Amino acid sequence: MFLQARDNQTRQIQETVSNVEKHFGELCQIYAGYVRKTARLRDKADLLVREVNAYADTETPNLKHGLKAFADELAKLQDYRHAEVERLEAKVVEPLKSYGAIVKVKREDLKVTLNARNRESKQMTQLEKTRQRNPSDRQIISQAETELQRATMDAARISRQLEETIDNFEKQKIKDIKKIFSDFVTIEMVFHGKALEVLTSAFQHIEDIDEEEDLEVFRSSLHPPDFQSRLDIVRANSRTGTSKRMSASLSQTSGSRHKKKPEEDEEENDLEDEDDESTDGYN
Repeated sequence: MFLQARDNQTRQIQETVSNVEKHFGELCQIYAGYVRKTARLRDKADLLVREVNAYADTETPNLKHGLKAFADELAKLQDYRHAEVERLEAKVVEPLKSYGAIVKVKREDLKVTLNARNRESKQMTQLEKTRQRNPSDRQIISQAETELQRATMDAARISRQLEETIDNFEKQKIKDIKKIFSDFVTIEMVFHGKALEVLTSAFQHIEDIDEEEDLEVFRSSLHPPDFQSRLDIVRANSRTGTSKRMSASLSQTSGSRHKKKPEEDEEENDLEDEDDESTDGYN
């Protein structure tokens, strides 16, 4: 009955260790993949920052300024993401990974305990055989009983040590898993809090781009200054030529109004003669 109880205890300890080994191993692999994905996202975002900056250099002033400011905020976000990667690696992945070595030690402890119980079981079997073969040989039986007693004491001592060890293991496991998951949540909260702040600023930089002003700059770029100056000269020359032609036309018109024809001069002379004759009559 006592041996059966100890066997049940050992079986439960084995299941506990195996459970931790399996699930902590899975968690470690998944979190390691999570960190790698985050690091790749950081690297892709760095490429995005570089491309936005390169594109901004080709654009109109307001758009260029807005895109440069946006890229700066995006680069700042990747600095926070880099810190997130490093913290996840140190506070989540590494502690989970360390359980590989811890579980290995616990399996060694279990092995020592099982070996001690196997020796006890063998000594017990040996004693029964000795009693059956030599029921009257007290010396051999006494020696076998002594060996059994020693094996039983060793097994009991090792079992108690294992029980204490596994109790500490369970206590530390619960404490560690709480800390690992708490650290994970804290790291993610800090990153996303910073990300919200930075992305809000990045959004504002894009919203502040003056579309109309840049559109005017673009339209002006379609008519370079030298082309515009030549166009103005042509327009000015055209206006000057028109003014000269209009002045000449007006001068000709005015001259024609004041120029007398020969017939008109004769008529005026005749009228003067008539006036002279009239004057002579009155005298």
